[in-house]
Amino acid sequence: MKHQDLNTRPVTPPIHYRFETVNDVNVFYREAGDSTNPTVLLLHGFAASSYMWRDVIDALADRYHVIAPDLPAFGYTESPARGQYEYTFSNLTKTMDQFTQQLKLNRYTIAVHDYGAPVGWRLALAHPSKVTAIISQNGNAYEKGLSTGWDPIRKYWDNPTQQNREALSDFPTPESIKWQYLEGVNDTSLVAPDTYMLEGAQISRPGMADIQLDLLLDYASNVERYPEFQAYFRKYQPPLLAVWGKHDPFFLPPGAEAWKRDIPHADIRFYDTGHFALETHGDEIIPVIREFLDNHLKD
Repeated sequence: MKHQDLNTRPVTPPIHYRFETVNDVNVFYREAGDSTNPTVLLLHGFAASSYMWRDVIDALADRYHVIAPDLPAFGYTESPARGQYEYTFSNLTKTMDQFTQQLKLNRYTIAVHDYGAPVGWRLALAHPSKVTAIISQNGNAYEKGLSTGWDPIRKYWDNPTQQNREALSDFPTPESIKWQYLEGVNDTSLVAPDTYMLEGAQISRPGMADIQLDLLLDYASNVERYPEFQAYFRKYQPPLLAVWGKHDPFFLPPGAEAWKRDIPHADIRFYDTGHFALETHGDEIIPVIREFLDNHLKD
């Protein structure tokens, strides 16, 4: 009987681990599913990599073509040293845009988290006809979504002195990354230590802390463009699902609720967890993502 059950189990498509050279960046990405199926482009955020989407990839690959790259300065992507590549959100988007073109991703849903959100919004502004739907896991686009945790960062934006930069020196550290994974989580035993250990090792590499502080400074450019992103939402009315950890120390629930103003039919859901909601509530969130895609995407 057990042998028969194993034979009748659905076969999960394998995940491929690949690199794609985009100018001077060797982009690492995870790919699964039939490329003739609708594509879902998964864009991670800070203190993460494509690894954060591992369970989502497994759950979607039977029905969707899933692509999850590591952004420059994250994960396994090989990018130039500081000073040889412009570590700004505009340039990260250029690299990801070229990446999608080289992989011939002509239409795709974007699933975003944290830093992946402004990269996704910029892709959508540049190519509105390519974006079929949006899924946001604590990926913000509204000022009201920014918590007081951004106050020392705003001080750096307003006056980017060395002193204000040094005041943020504990941000790109293994200790801070671990805190971001565990803050707001009721049962921290649900958070795989692989997550913050992997990103802690990444942030400890020579030069990486300065690159992350450069990106943190440039995040102001995303906030400046929030009105543009919101105008895109209003004009194009993309199907949108927000799955939000409501105890996120950086991105508040009002940032998710604000989508209802611009996309009245947006599906907004909150979970009793922190910034990395998929780590603790994946069993609840992933079926919601699957249902959303099934309802809104056509072959």
